[in-house]
Amino acid sequence: MRRRQILRLAQGGLISAFTGMVIADAAQSQTNDTLRLEWLGHMSFLASGDGVRFLTHPFKPVGCTANLPAPKSAADYILISSRLLDEGYLEELPKNARVLSEPGSYNLKGINLQGITMDHDRIGGRRFGRNVAWRWKQSGIFVLHLGGAAGVIAPSQRILMGRPDVLIVPVGGVTGGNDPMQAKAYSATEARAIVQELNPKVVIPVYYRTDKSSASCQLAVIDDFLALMPKDTVQKLNSSTLELRASNLPQSTVVRVLRS
Repeated sequence: MRRRQILRLAQGGLISAFTGMVIADAAQSQTNDTLRLEWLGHMSFLASGDGVRFLTHPFKPVGCTANLPAPKSAADYILISSRLLDEGYLEELPKNARVLSEPGSYNLKGINLQGITMDHDRIGGRRFGRNVAWRWKQSGIFVLHLGGAAGVIAPSQRILMGRPDVLIVPVGGVTGGNDPMQAKAYSATEARAIVQELNPKVVIPVYYRTDKSSASCQLAVIDDFLALMPKDTVQKLNSSTLELRASNLPQSTVVRVLRS
């Protein structure tokens, strides 16, 4: 009798342990299958998935970003497109995260990352120099963050970019604008052309004037870009966070506007 009781208890323990393992594996699978993109303002995001966190384009709260808190989220890697204060400010960030600023191919904890050189302005980079666009696959989703791009996409760059699942694109620049902020990012019309060229599944517009921008900010508003996109593709979210799964991505382009 005692032996049977011991066996039953042992079996029960094994079943409980197995059940716990299944639940843990399911939770881990759900985490790994989900890409979480949190917009921190301007061009900055915290991208989480596959057990890795990327913080992109941290900025110093000055000029157009003066009323925003500086991005300080804990991250494994920090991606910047240049050392300009609105897209590559590193002074107040933890020193244990690896900063990536150079173009090239990287493998980071199993995630393939590609830095792609682009012009940071409309005159071949002669005013603001080089911009690095970042493309990576996380949670089964290809993300392309164009950073502060204003130049056209060359054929060699287009090959490296492929067709992104998620395109993060600046839209608040102004063609012919005198303000430096206007000159180093796509205008609404230019951004629409980039969307048409790259044909992404999800577009997240960034780098535009919001109700949190300083009064002196000369960037264009988001509505200038949205007016050029099909109305049935645009959705304004009541959140600064977007969660995506590769199995549920749309097949044609949609625009998701995150709350600032």
